[in-house]
Amino acid sequence: MTKSRYAWVLVATLWFIWLFNYLDRQIIFAVFPLLRSDLKLSDFELGLLSTSFLWVYALVSPVTGYLGDRLSRKKVIIASLLVWSLVTWATGLAKGFHELVLARGLMGVSEAAYLPAGLALIADYHSERTRSLATGLHMSGAYFGVVMGGVVGGWIGQRYGWRRAFTYLGFVGIAYALVAAMVLRGRSAKPAREADRAEAPKPRLGASLCEVCSLRAFPTLTLVFIVTSMANWLMYTWMPAYLYERFHMSLLGAGFSATFYLQAGSLGGMLLGGMLADRWRAHSQRGRLLTQAVSLALAAPFLFLAGMTASAGLLLAAMVIFGIGKGGYDCNIMPVLCEIAPPELRATGYGLFNCAGTVAGGVVAAVAGALKSTVGLGSMMQAAGLLFLVAAILLFRLQLPSFEPQPRSV
Repeated sequence: MTKSRYAWVLVATLWFIWLFNYLDRQIIFAVFPLLRSDLKLSDFELGLLSTSFLWVYALVSPVTGYLGDRLSRKKVIIASLLVWSLVTWATGLAKGFHELVLARGLMGVSEAAYLPAGLALIADYHSERTRSLATGLHMSGAYFGVVMGGVVGGWIGQRYGWRRAFTYLGFVGIAYALVAAMVLRGRSAKPAREADRAEAPKPRLGASLCEVCSLRAFPTLTLVFIVTSMANWLMYTWMPAYLYERFHMSLLGAGFSATFYLQAGSLGGMLLGGMLADRWRAHSQRGRLLTQAVSLALAAPFLFLAGMTASAGLLLAAMVIFGIGKGGYDCNIMPVLCEIAPPELRATGYGLFNCAGTVAGGVVAAVAGALKSTVGLGSMMQAAGLLFLVAAILLFRLQLPSFEPQPRSV
């Protein structure tokens, strides 16, 4: 198989892994009402189930990102998938809140290892001509995973109880890990100068983290990632319950509506944003960055509208358009990072993004549960919409440095 053809086979293989990543983490939100009834959990405890995952995910992300740069990316990816699938299976055996929190924490450790290594491996095989589209196609797997988490979780939960869902998904993930191990390769061959640098001694974790944080534009990109993560986890964690309680949908209907419309828009935004960014980048170094800025500016007013409207139909329409903007931003996160970071720091940089974004997302998930009965989820979505607008302005004003690889001193 030629390198160019394998580059797309790689995207397809990783697409399913990323789908399982989100399916396994998302399904628990669809069965919140069942967990509340079966295990006698409060809204705050339900929010902590999301927070426990996110905070562990955040704390280990810099380390797992560093491992994605230092070790075989293929091995990191397969190990991550295998472990989180085992944890998913074990979640169905939980007998109380503390065991659920432990399972979610272990899932956070294992899932944190995948994305930095997966995106860095895609960047290894795809050049500037196809990097945003390849990243967008890969990232769309999360949207299908979120939808399937809502639909599969709601359907199995209503028919067979919440435990069966985790058991079945765990077995499927273990089987796919064996398939992926046979298909995936390591890094692609590099030009001579990059190969020489790759063979040089790798710096320790602290040195790599400091080097990434010192990159020009990285702090601003991290701040924008935090803003989008806050909105994402507010929607992912609480939208099914919001539709179930405010608009009186069934458990299955709320799980479907809370995921399908947002993710359908996001899928379209991924594809459009990926193609636009690749073409814009051919004419301007800031092409990918400006694609992100335009996408967030589009998403902001519709996120605000989703939190304000009392019409279920208008809410779902706003979620679609918000999703389009969100997809255009998401597919360019790693490609924009590639504009400022050398290959051996890209997984580490994305690990830091994940760390900052998931800490913020965990805070929002827990705070939303605590304030749901007073402030209301709608008001928090409106605030997130205003923050999206601020993030768009930051990206419009940001200037990227001219990146030229230099020999690394260790």
